[in-house]
This record gives sequence, structure tokens and C-alpha cells, in this order.
Amino acid sequence: MTLLSSSAVETDIHYPTDSTLLADGVRIITRWLAEGKELSPIPRYPYSDHRRVVKKQILTILNARKEKVRQDAYRKLLLYAGKVREYAVVAIPELSAHQAQEIASLFAGKVLAEKLARAVGILDKVIDQTDRRVFKGEQVPASEKAVSFFEDHTDIIVKKRRETEFGHKIFLTGGVSTMILDCLILRGNPADSEQYAPMLERQKEQYGRMPRQVSADGGFASKDNLAYAKTHQVKDAVFAKKRGLSVLDMAKSAWVYKALRNFRAGIEAGISTLKRAFGLDRCTWKGWEGFGRYVWSSIVSYNLLVLARTKLAAA
Repeated sequence: MTLLSSSAVETDIHYPTDSTLLADGVRIITRWLAEGKELSPIPRYPYSDHRRVVKKQILTILNARKEKVRQDAYRKLLLYAGKVREYAVVAIPELSAHQAQEIASLFAGKVLAEKLARAVGILDKVIDQTDRRVFKGEQVPASEKAVSFFEDHTDIIVKKRRETEFGHKIFLTGGVSTMILDCLILRGNPADSEQYAPMLERQKEQYGRMPRQVSADGGFASKDNLAYAKTHQVKDAVFAKKRGLSVLDMAKSAWVYKALRNFRAGIEAGISTLKRAFGLDRCTWKGWEGFGRYVWSSIVSYNLLVLARTKLAAA
């Protein structure tokens, strides 16, 4: 028996609103501009610290009862964000060409220039999405939004009748032992149904054959996926939601259908443990590569615990 399941793992960011993202951009760019001024010789780019006035506009937006007051605060916030952006644009080429007198600071200017260039790119997206949403009344598509200056690889995971999550989707394959046999980490917000066939193919590559019985989350359910499973040596392909499929279409009998449904419930308990006890609900490591390492380290740790419990039970 094999389980196919999907879940979302959050990245370590605060809830992204346009106002707080603008404040983040102003704060980190100003901090790096200040660090640049500590180099020797001192770079000659101009900048001013607007963090205090920006914080004031954030509080005004949070507490505003009238839309006009809120929009006026957003205008000021965009004004100061634009000023900070211009400071960074002027500073980037100067820092890139900076020749430090101390060996320890030899590449500090270039590093700061790269950080500023990356931050300016994200700030441009935040300024654009704020203008479109607040003043033009547009609904900005998730693919065009920035949600973090620190974990800019973060995706917006939208699920029906559930709160929006910010992180990445992972697709897990489990076995009778309750161990996690495989994990697929994807960018964007791919539909579960699109990953059914690839996950089965991965099982075939790893074990040399297709699983005989498969129980999958409701999001994987579709007539095409059922047909794919049946034509690739999967005897029973059960989905948590029927979506127009009959029990006998999925399994050879109602008893087998219930057995696979109960099997899924048992493995889902293991996945719940993986998220609650092994921290897979929220990744605290940095960057896209760090995200992948964090997910796999949680899975390996969980599998080792399952193996240890199996050994103890057999002793």
C-alpha cells in the first residue's frame, strides 16, 4: 500500500501586508546604506534615514478608520519608499567600484551593492503591487506579488476554504511502515491532481515497479488520474474524495476501498506527527536550498524514530 499526500510548509516570515513590506524595504536598505558609510574611504552617496516617519505611517494605516486617512498614509509611505529606492540606486555603482583600504573590507562594498540591488528589485515589486491594489483597486495575481525581502523564494499557497499560506507545497509518499518514502518539493502553487502521475513514476524509478494499491488525498482525484493508475499496473487507486468516481471504479470491492481509506487515515496521523513534533509546519532555515535541507532533515529524523520504535517493538 502507498499513500500520496500534499501539504504546505511555511517559510519563516511575518504575515505580508503591503505596508509592512514597504517598511521592511525601507528598513533594510537604510541599514545597508549606513553600513556602506562605515567603509574606508567613505563612499560619497547621499541618503537620509526615514525609518521613523515610515513607522508612523504604518501605525496610521493600522489604526485608520477612514479610507481617505489610510490612502494618504499609503501615499506618504510610497513617497518615502521611492526616496530610499533612489538612494540605493545611486549607491549601488559606487559601492560596486569601492576600493577598501583594509583587506578585511576588500569585498564589503561589492557585497553591499549586491544586497542593495536585490532589495531594490523586490521593493519595485512591492511599490507596484501597493499602487495597483490600494489606488487602482486591482487584484494583483499571486505570481506577480512579493511577500518577503528575506525569504524571497516564498510562494503564495491558496487553498479553497482555507487560509492562505506562505511557503512551498510538498508532496509526500508514505508506506505501510508509516515511514515517508519520498518527498517532492515544488515552486509555485501546482494543483495536486497534476502531481499524481509524476509521484507514481518516481515510485517506479525507485522500486522498479508501480505500487499495487494507492490511497491519495482528495485533491488528486480525477478521472484522468484514475485511468492513468489503472493502465499502469495499479490494481486499486482510491481517493479521499470521489469527485464523480464510484467506489468500484477505484477499488475491486467496498471492503478494499474502506481498508485503503483507513490506511490513509493512519498514515496521515504520522504526517501530523511530522509537522507537530519535527517542525515541518514551518521552515526556520534560510533560502530555497535551506528550505529543501530543512524538509528532508525533518523527514529523515522522523523516519529514524519510526525505525527505532519498530526495533524496540520487535525486541
